[in-house]
Amino acid sequence: MLLTVSGPPGSGKSTTAAALAEAFGLEHISGGDIFRELAAERDMTPVEFNELAEEDDQIDRDLDRRLYEIAQERDDVLLESRLAGWLAADQADIRIWLDAPLNIRAERIADREDKPVDVAREETDRREASEAKRYREYYNIDIDDRSIYDIVYNTARWSPEGVLGMLTTAVDSYDPDSDEGKAPVDGVVYDF
Repeated sequence: MLLTVSGPPGSGKSTTAAALAEAFGLEHISGGDIFRELAAERDMTPVEFNELAEEDDQIDRDLDRRLYEIAQERDDVLLESRLAGWLAADQADIRIWLDAPLNIRAERIADREDKPVDVAREETDRREASEAKRYREYYNIDIDDRSIYDIVYNTARWSPEGVLGMLTTAVDSYDPDSDEGKAPVDGVVYDF
């Protein structure tokens, strides 16, 4: 089984992905963890590293190629990243998008990173704009297009346990033999 969990910063995707991977005995691979490690190696914040990636497209392309190859070659994996659903494409059994209003996400990020909410909101805005620009330019992906996702949740409406409960129910009840319509991933240019 290959599951993907995607969403913007602060949406709860990392927390949910880790718990979902554990619930189904899947290996959890986080693009965000890899990206933050790369940023820390250069002594940069994720926002600064995102902006550097606007100038050096190889940063994104290397990470994205790695996630794409994992999706194409492996099974029993939960792939977590902003682009996981797009990169896994038709290989994914279930593609999940998690989201929450910006003010809620900024509060979560501020809590997690011990910074003022207004700073977290401004950094998140910059980061999302930077990523959206790059995804469109590199791969022709409109990150705001949710049509490829099988499940979309506003995580501000339920507790982390509630979101996990709904997702485990959905994954448990998925039967590939009765699947009548996986949304195709069209128009993407995988130019790594």
